Amino acid sequence: DIDAAKSFLSSLVNLAEQNINHCSYLPHATPDFTNLSSLELVSSLKKLNLNGNFDFQNTRRVANDFGNRYHFHTMAVLLPKTVSDISITIKHVINMGHNPELTVTARGHGHSLQGQSQSHGGIVISMESLEEPKLHVHTCEQPYVDVSGGELWINILHETLKQGLSPKSWTDYLYLTIGGTLSNAGISGQAFKYGPQINNVHRLEIVTGKGDILNCSATENADLFYGVLGGLGKFGIITRARISLELAPRSVKWIRVLYLDFNLFTKDQEQLISSDNSFDYIEGFVIINRTGLINNWRSTFSPREPLQASQFSSEGKNLYCLEMAKYFNPEETPNSDRFLS
Repeated sequence: DIDAAKSFLSSLVNLAEQNINHCSYLPHATPDFTNLSSLELVSSLKKLNLNGNFDFQNTRRVANDFGNRYHFHTMAVLLPKTVSDISITIKHVINMGHNPELTVTARGHGHSLQGQSQSHGGIVISMESLEEPKLHVHTCEQPYVDVSGGELWINILHETLKQGLSPKSWTDYLYLTIGGTLSNAGISGQAFKYGPQINNVHRLEIVTGKGDILNCSATENADLFYGVLGGLGKFGIITRARISLELAPRSVKWIRVLYLDFNLFTKDQEQLISSDNSFDYIEGFVIINRTGLINNWRSTFSPREPLQASQFSSEGKNLYCLEMAKYFNPEETPNSDRFLS
């Protein structure tokens, strides 16, 4: 109901404020990389036998993220070519002894918030630099794709479609890395049907906090498997994943429905996600009407009903929108119309 929704939103606001307060204590100044301990660390990193390399000069490019609020300057960026490069680096840092100020952070496409993929004075691992086999599609009875943790979801889409397949669950924005979304959850409009992305993973390869390279699944190292999925990177770095696929639809019917009443909006959404065979994608969101926003959408308002359309034309009004999609093949007729009456 409306009170439950308000309570949920209040909890989100409190959580956001806690994150902001936490980040306010983090340092913003550029670390001193000229002291003896920093120079010794740099020297030791240069001596590591890696397939990739460290970049000590062009580090500012990883001192930002999608949130664009925090800019923490790192000492070095690891550009790994192999998973062993990551393992060797982490083991080396551990062998140097306990230093709480020296952190190692995995960075995908940098689409995180609050400086989560940055490392103040530490080491950032650029996961997109991995050159081991990026992805391989397996077209068996239960198809799947083996993919590098630094690969983008958009590239998985392009490659799997060549085989008439696609992942079951997506995020709205696809220029994100596999390891990045699986470390969070990977939620979008298919989650009500298939669960988030972390529910559609068969197997992972992980570099642990000790630098060990381990495989894990629901039956092998299960605690690690479930800890890493949605674990925000606290239990290891995802370097490879095996992701479930399904037959890709050839056509889609895409619908947006606008609401003025929040209760009706949530009631309809709950009814749709609990109905059998309604839609394949359902997502609800709030928008603030701006000049031309609704006019740019293909409208279903009848010209003979100007009053109905005018209700949604007020500048600055809060509107509620259900975005839905029904997948089908050209020889089929989508049965979505019966849910729109």
